[in-house]
Amino acid sequence: MAQARPEETGPASVGPPSLWRDRDYMYWWSGNGLSTLGTSVSTLAFPLLVLHLTGSAAQAGVITVLHMVGKLATLAVGGALADRVSRRAILCLAPLVQAVSMGVVALLVYRGAPSITAIGAMALVSGLAAGLRVAVSMPVLRRIVPKEQIATATAQGMGRDMVAQLVGAPLGGLLYAMGRWIPFLFDAVSFLFVTLGSLLIRRPLGPDRHPGDGPRSSLAKDVGDGLRMIRRSDYLVFTLIWGAVLNAVAEGFILLFVVLIQHRGGGPTAVGLATSLAVTGGVIGAVLGPLLMGKLGARRVLIISAWVFMASFAVVVSVSQPWQIGLVVMVAMISMVPMNVVTESYEVRLVPDQYQGRVAATSRFFVQGVQWIGPLGAGILADAAGVERAILVLAAAMALLAVTLHAARRYLRVLDIPLADVEELLPPGAPPPGEESRPTAPPENDIPTPATGTKTLGEAQQR
Repeated sequence: MAQARPEETGPASVGPPSLWRDRDYMYWWSGNGLSTLGTSVSTLAFPLLVLHLTGSAAQAGVITVLHMVGKLATLAVGGALADRVSRRAILCLAPLVQAVSMGVVALLVYRGAPSITAIGAMALVSGLAAGLRVAVSMPVLRRIVPKEQIATATAQGMGRDMVAQLVGAPLGGLLYAMGRWIPFLFDAVSFLFVTLGSLLIRRPLGPDRHPGDGPRSSLAKDVGDGLRMIRRSDYLVFTLIWGAVLNAVAEGFILLFVVLIQHRGGGPTAVGLATSLAVTGGVIGAVLGPLLMGKLGARRVLIISAWVFMASFAVVVSVSQPWQIGLVVMVAMISMVPMNVVTESYEVRLVPDQYQGRVAATSRFFVQGVQWIGPLGAGILADAAGVERAILVLAAAMALLAVTLHAARRYLRVLDIPLADVEELLPPGAPPPGEESRPTAPPENDIPTPATGTKTLGEAQQR
């Protein structure tokens, strides 16, 4: 169970202090931000390097695939490890492995004529370490941030990463022009800040071990327990499937909006401008997400954002200028980010600390394992029927996802509870509490009685 924090025990009338004044949070936020900036720089440099060495776009794509495969290979196992061994140790060691792998690439490039095989091997090693790091990130964030500020922290993390991507692309080009090895050295150094920030965090990051705990279960059983935890909640099952489809559609749209700009006569500069507008929209969405959740409620934000996102698909095919396409995509990203803020924030609040790693890693494994279908299918559709029709097909798919949110009220009723009031699900195998422990919902919330708290929600949704 997470350790109580001083800021959670004060008077109810006093709100929590700003996260920007929380030293542990700032170590976490800034270390990961610098790492994301470094990754954005090397992400641009890798295909440029491989194209320079081989002239083959296919080989450049293989490097990216190797990193993705490595990340997927360790996500599920990393989630189980995050719930059984020191999260601080994983968070310190995994970035060091990434730093070494990028440092090796920088050295090989500096010495001249690096082997493509060696570069691919380092990309794979970096991906393996990245999977472990991603798996431990959500459980660590839950330990650092008070429960009522999880949505704010999630949004701030998304906004930070988008700013890093916005800055990283031009910075990567500049560093690559200065020397082909420099972007990889920059990335290697950036990973060291994650390790440093993790060492400086004072709060215990878990997982907790108690004298009465029995012997450790096997790693395979831990992974299975994570799946069983997801199955206990209709909300987690629904958002896992719905979110995976949403990300596939979004990835397809990202590809097609670039193709559409080129189809309308825009060159690389126009694509860069539109991409910058899209990232700016993501930053705006990260700021608006928690504010809208407080004003409108999480479920309304999710539904409204889904329909706005769908509408942007339909509008983008009707505009002719690349800058207009960029503005429409900016609106799409403003609506996309709050959807992620809602679903991720409530997942963090629902899942007990001892299952955070497994559940978060399983969710990401599933989502990232199917999102490649979006750009692949969108590309095939664009070649067969034209880019405009392909985008309209994606708009139809997004409309179906939005309609599903209206039909799935039973699965989303936890979103009617303020985030700070959400209680954890019962772990698999835990005996149901007595009737006297069931919380009652305030009448004005108009929430069905069985779903007044997530502890009861977990019982009602147990499969």
